[in-house]
Amino acid sequence: MTNQKRYEEKAQTFFGEVCVNKALVQEAGFGTRSVPAYVSEWIVTRHTPDGVLDDQARQRIRQFLNQHLPTRDQKEQLKAQLQSGEVLTVLDQFSIVVDLQRNELRLAVPCLDERKAGVDRPIAEQYPLLFGSGVWGVGKLQYYPPDHLRKEGQIWMADFRPMQNASLDLDLYCEQREAFSLDEWRDLMICSMGYNPDAYTIPQQMLLLTRLLPLVQERVNMIELAPKGTGKSFVFLNLSRYARLVSGGKVTAAALFYNNQNRQPGLLTHYDLVVFDEAQSLSFSNPGEMIGVLKDYLESGSFARGGVQKVEASAGLMMLANIPLDENRRPRYENLFRELPEFLGETAFIDRMHGILPGWELPRIEQSFIATGVGFKADYFGDVLHHLRTRAGYEQIVQQRGSIIGTNDRRDIIAITRLAAGYCKLLFPHGELSDEDLREYCLKPAIKLRQRVRDQLSILDPEYAHVNIGCV
Repeated sequence: MTNQKRYEEKAQTFFGEVCVNKALVQEAGFGTRSVPAYVSEWIVTRHTPDGVLDDQARQRIRQFLNQHLPTRDQKEQLKAQLQSGEVLTVLDQFSIVVDLQRNELRLAVPCLDERKAGVDRPIAEQYPLLFGSGVWGVGKLQYYPPDHLRKEGQIWMADFRPMQNASLDLDLYCEQREAFSLDEWRDLMICSMGYNPDAYTIPQQMLLLTRLLPLVQERVNMIELAPKGTGKSFVFLNLSRYARLVSGGKVTAAALFYNNQNRQPGLLTHYDLVVFDEAQSLSFSNPGEMIGVLKDYLESGSFARGGVQKVEASAGLMMLANIPLDENRRPRYENLFRELPEFLGETAFIDRMHGILPGWELPRIEQSFIATGVGFKADYFGDVLHHLRTRAGYEQIVQQRGSIIGTNDRRDIIAITRLAAGYCKLLFPHGELSDEDLREYCLKPAIKLRQRVRDQLSILDPEYAHVNIGCV
């Protein structure tokens, strides 16, 4: 029996219903509907309870998609149904903005291109993630025509159910890890991320797992540099509803930190991780203010803006940027930040990043690299990562049993400790690992990530002495 078959059988034996055959989602066929993996898996598993994708299951999935996950070209038909008095149940990424002038909450319903729908305030209070980029879930919509209370007709959401696990037993998750060898568990992690573990070497698998560190460990700040096509944003788009992807363009302080006009906290207070994709094209509306506040936050985990009292948050920051490579698929320039925006090359900013992930060591994504085996359901795995963030004990393992040499720099120590604790949560959530495992799979990869930061600092500014960090 291959290692892959062993881990798949163990996953189904010890985790059962929270696992899914990723091939089912690939085969189900969602047409032109672009939804995250945790949404498509949620749909497929609810219509294939026995794990079999037969013609009847396909028909049930098609009916569900047609009824509850409409395409944009159906929006006028749906509006007509609402206007005629029908109540629609729609699966979409709903979001809310606050209109202080009218003292109202405005609901956005993307499938209808609607941004001024109404929503009951208790719903907004119960699901605060709706503020900002929104939450995938099932909303019950109805239409109220103009009357003596309303000058205009309005779509209204009277009920909402977010996509999430009914329950999560984190203790059981950690305990069941003991049933797996390290290789089996790592393969399960990779498949759960949406990748085919057989397509990657063990060093490449460790780089893929590194992308999860800011999701599983509080206040981890990283940057991944790679050419196009290596799947940098894939996991953040598909795995966790607690990650918010911002694609290039201009970013405002109001969106990221705090909006002084509507008095709403920004993305860093709503999510576990804010990801800047296409960071090579990133710009800030007020660079001086943004970089100053951002550096303060990266250092302390708090910020103050516009006279608002200090706000604390635990979100990490991940920056994804394309860089040019030479004919050997190595970075073309010794200065990795040479062709990135000026603020990304500022040493005070780089020093606050805990690690640089060498995405150039990963291959371009091919179809065969996409998971088709058994892994955790994406919504379950995303929730596990979210709850592991605050689970205590892992940093103590690193601090008490790990020895970092070659540096006494406080930022180096903090970065390596957080990164190593993140690896420990991913690979050894049960807390049972040898000193050799701690060195090889937690400390050494964490040190490599931080070493690249120190190397770039010494290249960019002679005031930063070159150091060689290691462990014993």
